[in-house]
Amino acid sequence: MQQKIFDTATKTLRDFEPLKPGHVSMYVCGATPQSAPHIGHLRSSVAFDIVRRWFLANGYDVAFVRNVTDIDDKILNKAAENNRPWWEWVSTYEREFTRAYNALGVMPPSTEPRATGHVTQMVDYMQRLIDKGFAYASKGSVYFDVNAWVEAGGDYGSVSGNRVEDLRGEGGVDKQNALDFALWKAAKPGEPHWPTPWGDGRPGWHLECSAMSTWYLGPEFDIHGGGLDLQFPHHENEQAQSHAAGDGFANFWMHNHWVTMAGEKMSKSLGNVLSLDAMPVRPVELRYYLGSAHYRSVLEYSPEALQEAAAGYNRIEEFVKRAGYPEPTTWTDAFEAAMCDDFAVPRALAEIHNTVREGNKAKDAEAVTAAAAQVRAMAAVLGIDPGQWREDAAGDSTKALDVLVGAELERRATARANKDWAEADAVRDRLAAAGIEVTDTPEGPKWEMK
Repeated sequence: MQQKIFDTATKTLRDFEPLKPGHVSMYVCGATPQSAPHIGHLRSSVAFDIVRRWFLANGYDVAFVRNVTDIDDKILNKAAENNRPWWEWVSTYEREFTRAYNALGVMPPSTEPRATGHVTQMVDYMQRLIDKGFAYASKGSVYFDVNAWVEAGGDYGSVSGNRVEDLRGEGGVDKQNALDFALWKAAKPGEPHWPTPWGDGRPGWHLECSAMSTWYLGPEFDIHGGGLDLQFPHHENEQAQSHAAGDGFANFWMHNHWVTMAGEKMSKSLGNVLSLDAMPVRPVELRYYLGSAHYRSVLEYSPEALQEAAAGYNRIEEFVKRAGYPEPTTWTDAFEAAMCDDFAVPRALAEIHNTVREGNKAKDAEAVTAAAAQVRAMAAVLGIDPGQWREDAAGDSTKALDVLVGAELERRATARANKDWAEADAVRDRLAAAGIEVTDTPEGPKWEMK
């Protein structure tokens, strides 16, 4: 079946053909770690994880780049308010994002570049724009000249649908025009800064993504994704500066919609955010919920909707469990049709539940096993395969047990070194009572479950 993707820039459902056969290149705007992530952030990560998994399931080699904006006004302000170094502040919350991604089964990106690590690429990009007449330096800052790009026939406004004549922009004594945006911000007293030919300063938000995406994926790549709130000005400005520099940039633009509460976008500024740890369901059930609506549709949060989603996942899980977790096979035609139609996850989930119902009605054990194998294959594309989540949980338990047993064996080794044979025997007895057998070898003690 032909894969179709709704391209935000053209506002059309387009046939997807990768620029390089067998290879898909994706750049997704990631975190600005000013504080802990909320489920609005995590919806985006789940949505694009599903896109990536579908391409992988179809045999594509996927280069998936997700950036970290590790220098930003909000980060600097938050760090200053809390009297912490900016680099410590951003690192602390970057780890929180990674923890949340891992908890929800979001695959690690192929690479996760940080803005501060790509100043060299940004300097090169700015020089290209200045040389072409589409950027200028002013008092240590560098700005993109929107009017110059528009007058040259540039496509400013094509990502967001905005018309230049309707935009007002923001004033600034260093800017030639209110619509011009900063590629590089001149250093302020006490702020972190890096050297450039035009003066010390720090990256502009939009420039970093153009520099990093093209550095890793090339001057033209298949898909650029991110939240709907990034469509303007961030993605609009990204495309403008990239096209002005001579890069083809993104072939498709994809934007996921928001998580809302009482009709309001979930946002730290509104104070209506919910964290991963505040959710009264298992991480896999939260993932099911966040991925259950079409990625371009609003997901309205309510405790009832969350519990309904958890119940939906439990029906899938119970069926696969009763069937004995058979090895996954392949998906149904209806599931494939849904995913090829702009990743229509609600229809894909409906097909999974249809297959569960058919499996529950089947009288023949072979038919039940076949249905469960298909369910696992389809659920794996959405990142909710009960068999995989069961194996991951078992792996986590083994790691935890290894740490606990290791501590006991260290206690035993210390006791033996001190010739405290009673304590050493007591440790062995405690482990034996827990079903753990210890064998002393020339390489040290080894343990296994009896």
